Amino acid sequence: MVTVVDVAAYVIEKYEALTGEQLSEVKLHKLLYFIQRESLALAGYPAFRGAFEGWKIGPVSPDVHNNYFEGEITCKTNAIPDEVQYLSNNIIFEYGALASWKLTEMSYRETSWENSRKGLTPCEKGYRQLILDDIREDAKKVRLYDPIWDMYYDEFDDATR
Repeated sequence: MVTVVDVAAYVIEKYEALTGEQLSEVKLHKLLYFIQRESLALAGYPAFRGAFEGWKIGPVSPDVHNNYFEGEITCKTNAIPDEVQYLSNNIIFEYGALASWKLTEMSYRETSWENSRKGLTPCEKGYRQLILDDIREDAKKVRLYDPIWDMYYDEFDDATR
């Protein structure tokens, strides 16, 4: 399985190719969280290996944070499989145009983040990991969308058979 850092490198490159803009670290963390959540919703398993912590700015991958500098991943990364690229592209298309603050606000409504923040004040950074089963619960609330076909997955004929 690929790592969160591998996927981060892909997302940075793809986002910049599509928008011509550098991806902020905060937005990167949120896109990665949504990739993981939607992989659990669509496939039932994680897109990558790596954890998120419940920081005050929402879910943050410490592995990515420790290897990110000025819009680049600073360590060696590996290519990611086509299915993870597809999922990452969908998340970039769906959420990439949103401002970092809006993605952060959306992440505050995730049960996995809320559970990681229990007992902390709003100003505390927080280092508790988001539990994969909690992210799996968040995934149950997602209505999956395919921007290429401009349809929700449950609207495809074969999805209801």
